[in-house]
Amino acid sequence: MLTDEELQQYQRDGYVTPKFCLDDGMLDEIRKAHQRLVDRHPEFNDYCSALLAYDPWFLEVARHPEILDMVQQVIGNDFALWNSSFFAKPAKVGTRTPWHQDGEYWPIKPLATCTVWIAIDASTTENGCLRVIPRSHRSRTLAKHQRSEDKNIALNLELDKSEFDESQAVDIELKPGEVSLHDVYLFHGSEANESNHSRRGMTLRYMPTSSVFCHDAAESSDAKGRLGLGNRTIYLMRGTDQSERNDFRMRY
Repeated sequence: MLTDEELQQYQRDGYVTPKFCLDDGMLDEIRKAHQRLVDRHPEFNDYCSALLAYDPWFLEVARHPEILDMVQQVIGNDFALWNSSFFAKPAKVGTRTPWHQDGEYWPIKPLATCTVWIAIDASTTENGCLRVIPRSHRSRTLAKHQRSEDKNIALNLELDKSEFDESQAVDIELKPGEVSLHDVYLFHGSEANESNHSRRGMTLRYMPTSSVFCHDAAESSDAKGRLGLGNRTIYLMRGTDQSERNDFRMRY
């Protein structure tokens, strides 16, 4: 469970790094599952945006009771998992993730998600750890983004530089198994990995079921196939569907 101080930090700053760590056994299983994925699909060596479409084993991580307890404290008793991704920044070749807000990409109304970011390797300033702008979530709005043609970045939408002061950035360094939680509106990004050490991270995306994942809206605007947002399976984790409009049918 998050302490009172940790919960207050999440609400105040938009993120928290709780005193929690996955055990070595679970970490080893995650690493093995990721290697299975890459062996079958080498194209995901750097990034897989939809883990559960390719290996439902990753639900074992998403259903970890202590992770669910922390998420419940942040977004309430009724919530669903709508996605899980793997970000693998190989040594020397891991690309930069530009400053952005997650909600710029996602078909969720009203927009709401708590992301749990799990360090599979040590995540440091040298190998491109997550960076955040504390309190940038507090307006509860999406800031101006620009489309980028830079081939050396991981995402194609980047926050306009007029929207934030990078000198306020905080590096989130984590040991293997440690986690951070962050809000859907938080400004964040990461530098390229120019070190000799890989930086693998796994994300779990949870939304309160008072929000709706709009599959139909996503189908018309995203790539077809398993990776398209319109093809995500939504998994109820705790409670009930408060909106009564979420579609929990299995897709992949």
